[in-house]
Amino acid sequence: MGGVFETLSGAKGLRAEGKSAQNIANFNAAVALQEAEALRAKAGFAQKRQAKRGVQIKSALTAKLGAAGGIGSLVAGDLAAEQAAELELENLLIGFEGEILAGRAESQAELDILQGKIAKQRSKTAARAANIKFGTEIATLAAAGGLFKGKPPNVGTPGTGGGLPGLGGKRFLTGFT
Repeated sequence: MGGVFETLSGAKGLRAEGKSAQNIANFNAAVALQEAEALRAKAGFAQKRQAKRGVQIKSALTAKLGAAGGIGSLVAGDLAAEQAAELELENLLIGFEGEILAGRAESQAELDILQGKIAKQRSKTAARAANIKFGTEIATLAAAGGLFKGKPPNVGTPGTGGGLPGLGGKRFLTGFT
């Protein structure tokens, strides 16, 4: 449907409202996806910074152990291995937290898109209901006013070239002329 009937019934506005809600939701989804990308990049930079800091910490530990004369001892090796494992775990945790935050942002984007689709579908349903209600009201008013009393109007038969006066026998999509 379209045109005057849609405008008079309010369906046109309802459809536009749904499309607008979907556009807003799609924009919000795009923002959330950009946020996810930024969070991943931020986590990557934090991991690189932590890795550099880890190298400095290991070097400082090695220097202290060397100054104490304990580089070759089993305890020194255990300390260095434990420190390396903690630093690696910290680095992995930074990446994991970044991925969790990025995943949340992506989930929000999916939710935004879904909400937009739902808003658009609701507006279509409301528009259909408005059209039906408006059509029913027109039919009721027409019946009450006697529009359907007496001889029905000549609408012609499909493909005969007859039809409503003033239309010059033009065919429409309905097959009526």
